[in-house]
Amino acid sequence: MPQDGLGSKSGGKKRSGGVPRVRSHTDAELQYYRDQDHDNLLPPPFRARLQDLFIQIEKEFEALYAENFALQDKIDGLTERLERESVIGERPGGNDENDGASTKGLKSKSGGQSSQKVKAANKLRVQTSKIVSSFKNDTVSCRMVREYVGHRDGVWDVAVSRVGTPVIATASADQTACVWGIDGGRNLLQYTGHCGSVNSVKFHPTQDLILTASGDHTAHVWQAAITPDQLQLNMQNQKQDYLIVQRVHSSEDEVDGSDREDEDDGGMMCVRGDGGGAATLRTPLKELTGHTSVVIAADWLPGGDQAITAAWDRTANLYDTLTGELLSQLIGHDQELTHCCSHPTQRLVVTASKDTTFRLWDFREPIHSVSVFQGHTESVTSVSFTREDKVVSGSDDRSVKVWDVKNMRSPLATIRLDSPVNRLAVSPTNVIAIPHDNRHVRLYDLTGNRLARLPRSNRQCHRRMVCSVAWGEDSLGARCNLFTAGFDRVVYGWSIHSFKEGKD
Repeated sequence: MPQDGLGSKSGGKKRSGGVPRVRSHTDAELQYYRDQDHDNLLPPPFRARLQDLFIQIEKEFEALYAENFALQDKIDGLTERLERESVIGERPGGNDENDGASTKGLKSKSGGQSSQKVKAANKLRVQTSKIVSSFKNDTVSCRMVREYVGHRDGVWDVAVSRVGTPVIATASADQTACVWGIDGGRNLLQYTGHCGSVNSVKFHPTQDLILTASGDHTAHVWQAAITPDQLQLNMQNQKQDYLIVQRVHSSEDEVDGSDREDEDDGGMMCVRGDGGGAATLRTPLKELTGHTSVVIAADWLPGGDQAITAAWDRTANLYDTLTGELLSQLIGHDQELTHCCSHPTQRLVVTASKDTTFRLWDFREPIHSVSVFQGHTESVTSVSFTREDKVVSGSDDRSVKVWDVKNMRSPLATIRLDSPVNRLAVSPTNVIAIPHDNRHVRLYDLTGNRLARLPRSNRQCHRRMVCSVAWGEDSLGARCNLFTAGFDRVVYGWSIHSFKEGKD
C-alpha cells in the first residue's frame, strides 16, 4: 500500500510465511565454507534452512494432492450413485401387477433416503461447478497496448480523465504526479508540489483539476489543463518513436535508451517513452491541511465543490475545495484508514480501514449519518461504488465482496482469491478489475463469475505488486480502456473487450 513521505515499506503490509533473514557472514567465514565445500558456496545454515523449506513445501503439495484425489473419488461415487438412482426412478413399469406393487414398495421404503442423497449430490455438484468454472476459458479479450514509463519509484495510483480529454494521471512514491497522453504514451505534465510520497490521484468530474494525497500530511488541488496542441505533439512524438524503432530493428541493432518497442499478443506496436520534455508544475491552487499523519487517499464529491480525504491518523476530512476550509472531520475507525471513495452522483462516501471494517457516510441530509460494516477478517484495502448503487470491497483477507447499498447486512457475492487485494476498480459495464500483491490482475463480474486474467509474459507484465487499476470511458476513443499501475514503476494500458462485443 502507499507509504509515508519517504516512500518506505515500513508502514506497508505485513508479509507472513517468508524465509527468515540470515545474518551476513564475514569474509573469513565465507572463505572457511569455501574451503570446506568447493562444490557449494552456500553457507551450511542457509543451505540447511533451504532444504527444510523445500521438504515442507513438498509435504504440503503431497497432502493437497491426496485431498484432491479423495475429493475426486467422492464426487465420482456420488455422481455414479445419482445416475443409478435416476435410472431406477425413470425405468418404465411392467404390465405385471406384482412388479408394480414391488416397485411401489421399494419407493415407499427408500424414498426418504434417496431424496436426501439426491439433494446432497446436487449440492456437491453446485459447489464443484463453482470450482470448475474458475478453469473455464476467458470470455474477455485482453491485450496490452501501451507502457507509460518515467517514474523513478513505485506507482501507487492511476486515474483516467472524466472531462473527455484522453489523458491519465499517476501518483508515485518518487514524490511526483504525472499526466500522460493515453495514445501517445508521453508524460505531458509533472507535478512536484508535494514533499512526500504521492499516494492518490483523482481527476475533477467536470474541470481540468487534479486532487492528490501525499505522505506530507496534505492533499493538493492543482491545475492540469492539457491543450489540443500538446496532445497533437504527443501523437507526433509517438509516430517518430515508431519510425525510429522500425529503422533500428530493420538494421538488427539493439534498441536502447528510453525508446523501445514491444509487440503484444494482438500484434500491436507498443512504444515506451521516458517521459522527457514534460512541463513542470510546483504550486497548487489549494492546499488541504488538517491531518496529522500520512494522507493515503482522496476523492471528489459529486459536483467537485467538496473533497474527502483519508489518513493514517484514523480520520477522514471533508473539505471545501474552493476555499480549502475543513468542513467536517469523520471519526470512528479504530485503526489507520486505507482508502476512501465517493458515489458518482449522490453525496455518499465510503472509507476503509485496517480495523477490518468500512463505513458508509451519508451527507444527503444536513446531519450526516454513518453505517459500519464488518464483512472482512483483515484490513480492508479498497472500496468502490458502482453505477447501480452497489459497493465493492477488497481486503488483505484475499477476498472481494459486492454489497447492496440499501441492504448491506450480507454481501450479494463473495470472490475468493489467492492473494491480497489492492485498489480495485469497477467499469461502466460492471466489470471488476482486481489488482494483487502477486502481480496478477483478474476480471470478475458483480455476481462473482471470473471473466479473465490479464496475460503475463516476459515482456508484458508487472514485475512487482500491482497497486491500482482504473477504467477508462469508451467514449474517449482511445485504444486503452484499462490501466494498471505497479510498484515496478510502470503503468500499462490494456484493451479489454468481451468476445460478444467483437462478434457484434
